[in-house]
Amino acid sequence: MATETTTLADALPKEIQRCQEVLGWYKEIGPVGAFGHAMITASIAAAHKAMIEGDVVAMIRAYEDLKEIKS
Repeated sequence: MATETTTLADALPKEIQRCQEVLGWYKEIGPVGAFGHAMITASIAAAHKAMIEGDVVAMIRAYEDLKEIKS
């Protein structure tokens, strides 16, 4: 039985994309979602920074942080 392996390099961009969709929902609800929007934006920015810098530890932290964002 074969199992599919997902790498961090594959999983992190998918989580970023998922969280960007959630970010849109927070924007749609207006001022009530402003704090959540700001927090998700910061998490996405941290993930992008970690990927650009090639910082694997920061990428893992960012991935775990993004997984906590509920959709």
